[in-house]
Amino acid sequence: MPGWRLPRGSEVFRTCPDVLFIFELVFGGLVWILIASSLVPLPLAQGWVMFVSVFCFVGTTVLLFLYIINIHDRKISWYILDAVYHCIAALFYLSAVVLEGLVTNIMDHDLNFTQEHYHENLVATTGDLAENPDCDN
Repeated sequence: MPGWRLPRGSEVFRTCPDVLFIFELVFGGLVWILIASSLVPLPLAQGWVMFVSVFCFVGTTVLLFLYIINIHDRKISWYILDAVYHCIAALFYLSAVVLEGLVTNIMDHDLNFTQEHYHENLVATTGDLAENPDCDN
C-alpha cells in the first residue's frame, strides 16, 4: 500500500500518527483508573465501560510492542489488523461514553450520591471521550 506505512522500531515514537499510541496508552490508563475508582450505580454499564477500557489498553500495548519489535514486516494483513483494531476500539469507546454518560446522568438526579461521586463520573465520561481513537490510523 503506497503512501500508508506501518511504523517500525523507534519510528513509533517519532512519527505522527504513530506517536498517538503513547497518548492512547496514557489516556486509556487514566480512564481505566477513573472507572475502577468510581462508584457503581449500574454494575452492568460500568462493567462494559471497564471491559472496553482494559481491552483497548491491553490491545494498544500489544500492538505498540509488536510495532516496536518490527514483527509485522510490512505485510498487508497488518495494515488490515491495524485498521480493524482502531475501528473496533472507536466503536467500543463510543459505546462506553454513552453508557458512562447515562450513569452520570442517573447520578445527577439521584439523591443517594454526593456531588463528589457525580464529578468523578463526569471526569471519567469526558476522559473516555478524549481517549476515543479515530479509524484513519
